[in-house]
Amino acid sequence: MPDEEEYDDVWAARTPTSARRYQNVPDVRTEMGHRQVDAQQAAIQRYYATGNSPARRAPIPPRRTATQTSIPAIQSNRQRHVYTDEVTPQRSIVRSRSRSRVRFHWLVFVGLAMFIMIIGWVAFNALGNWWQVTQDNWYYGNPRTYQTDAVVGHNDSASNPSHFIAINLNRHILIIELPGGDASQAKIYSGPILVGPGQDLTPVTLSFIDENGDGRPDMIIDVQGSHFVFLNDGSMFRPASTG
Repeated sequence: MPDEEEYDDVWAARTPTSARRYQNVPDVRTEMGHRQVDAQQAAIQRYYATGNSPARRAPIPPRRTATQTSIPAIQSNRQRHVYTDEVTPQRSIVRSRSRSRVRFHWLVFVGLAMFIMIIGWVAFNALGNWWQVTQDNWYYGNPRTYQTDAVVGHNDSASNPSHFIAINLNRHILIIELPGGDASQAKIYSGPILVGPGQDLTPVTLSFIDENGDGRPDMIIDVQGSHFVFLNDGSMFRPASTG
C-alpha cells in the first residue's frame, strides 16, 4: 500500500503566464514609428531627471502596440496601370487590318453562284407552271373542256354544222358529237386515258383533217403534243388501226 501521508498532485498545475514572443521583421513604417517612440521616451526621462516635474513620477512609456498616428506615409514608386475601354487609333487600325485580311476561297463564290442559279431555276419553273395552269383555267375551265363546230357529213351542212365537245374528265378523254346540232342523235367517243400527276388539268383540242384521202374529214385529238386519229366512215368516227 502506498504511503497515505504522501501528497498526490491531483489538480493540474497552473500554466505559466510568461510567453515568449517572436518579433517578425518590421517593415519601414513600424521601424520609423518605434524610433519616434524611443525619442519621446528619452525626452520624458530627461525631463523628470532634471527635476522639472514637481511629483517626479516615473514616466509610463506608451505601448508599442498602440496605434501610431504620426507614422509618415511612404510613397511607392510603382505605377499603377489603369485599364480603360477607350479605343486608340492604333487599336482601330489593327482591327481594320485584321478584318481586311479575311478572304474566302474562290470555290466559295462558285458554289454560291451555283446555289443561286438552282434556286432561280426552281422558282422560274414553279412560276411558269402556275401561269400555264392559270391560263388553262381561263380558257378551258375545270374540268378541261373544248368545243368547236365542223361539217363532217353526218346529217349536217354549212348552215347547220355538227357540234363537238371534248372533255378531260379525271384523265379520261371523252368526245361528244351532236350531228347537225341535234342532241337526240348525240354520240360519245372514248379517247385515250392520261397517266401521270397533274394530267387531269391537261386541256384537249380537236381538229378535222382528211388523213386517209377518202374526201371525208377525220377527227384528230390533240393532247400535249400527241395526236390520236379517228377515221370518218360517213356516219361516225372510229379509232384508226395501227398502220
